[in-house]
Amino acid sequence: MSKRLFVGNLSFDIMEDELRNAFASYGCSSVAIPVGESGRPRGFGFVEVDSEKATAAITEMNGKELSGRSITVNEAKPREERGGGGGYRNGGGYGGGRSRGPRW
Repeated sequence: MSKRLFVGNLSFDIMEDELRNAFASYGCSSVAIPVGESGRPRGFGFVEVDSEKATAAITEMNGKELSGRSITVNEAKPREERGGGGGYRNGGGYGGGRSRGPRW
């Protein structure tokens, strides 16, 4: 079984192989670095590691330097648990789908 971790503050130049290698000792099975509409990485990514090694990966890698930046590592939260805001799916961008009422 694996656990998905969020890795924040990534360099915009980082490649998936570099992120995979950084988490290899924790049984990294997959890596994803989302890209924005411009085609540039968004500055964060996700890694899947062995469940038994996830806590060690979080405590040992959080704050480490990777590609010249101090990364943050924590357990990824499923999309449905997060609130609205941003994105264009399920309610439009910037407002997160909530009704704001009249402006004036």
